[in-house]
Amino acid sequence: MSLQLWRLAPLLSVLLGAGLLQACQVPRAAVRLSMARAAETPRDATVYIDEQFVGFLGVVAARGVKLPEGEHRITVEKVGYFPWDRLVVSDRQPISLRVELRKIPE
Repeated sequence: MSLQLWRLAPLLSVLLGAGLLQACQVPRAAVRLSMARAAETPRDATVYIDEQFVGFLGVVAARGVKLPEGEHRITVEKVGYFPWDRLVVSDRQPISLRVELRKIPE
């Protein structure tokens, strides 16, 4: 039995229109995010991008991160410090952030 693709076209059209079948998407371009830390900010503070763990601040600051184009929330946290949080929009230009965590008073 031979497969006749032209007969599948109406079915594929219906599935795509209903959102049941995803069309191939072109990957979004990546933008470089570099992070520097203030001297009093711990290297082992955790970095989250869009609520996903990325790594420790010392490593992220040394290597940088690639962000897909769009809006992203960058959060840096460490027990005993106020969290640091920024909303960035990456388009085509590299993004540079300076992280300064402040200690929570006792």
